[in-house]
Amino acid sequence: MKENDICPRFEKAISILSQRWTALLIHQLLTGPKRFGTIQSAVGISGKVLSERLKEMEKQGIIKRKVIPETPVIIEYSLTEKGISLEPVLLEVEKWSQQWISADET
Repeated sequence: MKENDICPRFEKAISILSQRWTALLIHQLLTGPKRFGTIQSAVGISGKVLSERLKEMEKQGIIKRKVIPETPVIIEYSLTEKGISLEPVLLEVEKWSQQWISADET
């Protein structure tokens, strides 16, 4: 296959999913809405990087940000329909990793 034979949509999808932390953040949100601190402690990512990734994923339409006007203000992140549709892809990657990635490679 020639380099220019790659479908531009496929290339864009791989580009999005291969961005550092994206797949892990989507995986975290598959179980439901979560607050910033919960996501940060579960993934082990700096606050600055997490904030940048969440903004980018929101811009891409993968997640949505909900502001709950309480004192203090609560902000929840959840997957959009577009984000939820990635669940089978991530589950297949997880299944592949269980079969092909050994514990000493992690």
